[in-house]
Amino acid sequence: MSKSNTIKEMYREDRPYEKCERFGAENLTDAELLAVLLRTGTKGENSLELARRLLHPDLSGKGILNIHQWTMDRLIRIKGIGKVKAVQILCLSELSKRMAKSAALEGLDFSSPQKVAQYYMEDMRHRNKEVLKLLLLNTKSRLIAETDVSVGTVDTALVSPRELFLEALQKNAVSIILLHNHPSGDPVPSKNDVLITQRVCEAGEIIGIRLLDHIIIGDNRFVSLKEQGFFRGVRES
Repeated sequence: MSKSNTIKEMYREDRPYEKCERFGAENLTDAELLAVLLRTGTKGENSLELARRLLHPDLSGKGILNIHQWTMDRLIRIKGIGKVKAVQILCLSELSKRMAKSAALEGLDFSSPQKVAQYYMEDMRHRNKEVLKLLLLNTKSRLIAETDVSVGTVDTALVSPRELFLEALQKNAVSIILLHNHPSGDPVPSKNDVLITQRVCEAGEIIGIRLLDHIIIGDNRFVSLKEQGFFRGVRES
């Protein structure tokens, strides 16, 4: 199909909006879905062509998945993307992450590392920096609250067991879970990850608030330090 400067110049059956009406959103390509949300293109480029350019591997690296890593500053530097379209794309990214979390929350059992990792996967695996979360649980292992303990490198010097358990005591939590991401995509725990786990686990035993697990999120992968046996001493390399 030859390039069209406007959506109206396209054959009606090829226009994303009309195609959605006729065949349903599930039959639209990623670029067509994005074009419907963008609504308009720019000079010499309609919304579908703009969407294809945004999702092209040369620009986005991972296609539609890389939308989660775009920032306002990065978006507005792209030709054809102003503040309005940048906000639209950022809101689309956030909405998709919240939908994934809401779907995973149904019947979520926080005693299951697999289900906890699934719940946080879409939110955490696209982060450009390490974020350490503290999950506070009640007697039935239901989530009371969550808080970001640190943003940046997860380091033993920056993670204070005292502060963690003060937060847990204030919220009347009976157990906690630590969870953080590895922006590299590789969830294999570092020596610091293991040391943090040991310190918090030992402090929890003294205080009477158990550390149930420390989960590391990678790119569609995760590691449970409890399942890996890291709660009792550092493994020999």
